[in-house]
Amino acid sequence: MGSENSEDSVYLEHLSLTDFRSYAQVELALEPGVTVLVGSNGIGKTNLMEAIGYLATLSSHRVSSDGPLLRFGMDRALVRARLVRGGQTTVLELEINASRANRGRINRSNPVRARDLLGICQTVLFAPEDLALVKGDPSNRRRFLDELLVSLVPRHSATRSDYDRVLKQRNALLKSARAGKFTPGHEATLDVWDQHMARAGAQLLHARLELVERLRPHLAKAYEQLTDKSKQAGAVYRSTLQNLVDDDDGAPAFRAGGGTDGESATPPEDLRQLSVDDLTERYVVAFRASRRKELERGISLVGPHRDELELVLGEAPAKGYASHGETWSMCLSLRLASYYVMLDDARTGGSAPILILDDVFAELDVQRRRKLAAIVSGAEQVLVTAAVDADIPEELSGRRVKVIPGGIDG
Repeated sequence: MGSENSEDSVYLEHLSLTDFRSYAQVELALEPGVTVLVGSNGIGKTNLMEAIGYLATLSSHRVSSDGPLLRFGMDRALVRARLVRGGQTTVLELEINASRANRGRINRSNPVRARDLLGICQTVLFAPEDLALVKGDPSNRRRFLDELLVSLVPRHSATRSDYDRVLKQRNALLKSARAGKFTPGHEATLDVWDQHMARAGAQLLHARLELVERLRPHLAKAYEQLTDKSKQAGAVYRSTLQNLVDDDDGAPAFRAGGGTDGESATPPEDLRQLSVDDLTERYVVAFRASRRKELERGISLVGPHRDELELVLGEAPAKGYASHGETWSMCLSLRLASYYVMLDDARTGGSAPILILDDVFAELDVQRRRKLAAIVSGAEQVLVTAAVDADIPEELSGRRVKVIPGGIDG
């Protein structure tokens, strides 16, 4: 599982937090291999892992906004990390602010945009919240794709931001129409936003489709590694551009077999061979076809923000059909697939990610614990949290760090 070339090896040597979550100040020294952080529930182990994950993705696996990351009463938090790659040391600093844009620093240089730090520290984080990847609504799976996309290709942070900005503007215009404030002049304005959103949406969709193609074989492999191989895991990307027809009331809908009625094995129209320009044209046509219904509802009905990554187990969708154990195996397989994709990149000039397993083993049966531990144990750096030592499989023998209220014991 480890990197093939030591120059690709990256590990986190030191983490420092100031006013992050429960910590006024904490220093955590780390090393390659397996480190297990042990401490009672609610004591702050996850806060440490969350900070590392936030540094890598600029988002938390626990909350959707930055506010809760700041220690109560504080207006900023600081996350500082020292990374070692092939003998080279990089110091990253991220300032999380309550009332202004977050800022970063690389090797104590002048402040830069927070997103300029993306891609330097890469992580794959496993957590109990991952159950939402299978059981939750489509937004959880879209977020999973986009965060991995940005980790692999940091410039796609701007792709996603551009799309979100245009979507917000277009929705505001549609809402004004629904409120009866839409004039003939607004029609031309909406045409302009259609063009902007078609282009931004096409870029995001094209990138997601490529990523799903890379993930699919790794997802199947990971699921086999974790289970008795009685079922095969797969993923199908469902775009609002595919099989677009009008439903009974004129709203865009999937044609029969589009995955909404249990027929998940039916392949949707294949968009993978289309260029960004082709997809842009498709979106313009789709916006035109759905305009009347969008004006009535005051919201954008077509675009990557309404797409779905359907997870398939055997012949059926995982959501609603998978058992609890199968659901956990699918969640773990998605994270492992992410890891394998990143390792592919590491072999061509990227870097292997840090694996973080936050309170995961307590959720798994003995068999899944041991299989997961055996898979990840050879990674360059594995950080594990647990309430008690008994939760940790013996395959993950390594350094133990005791977490106590407000800090680290020793």
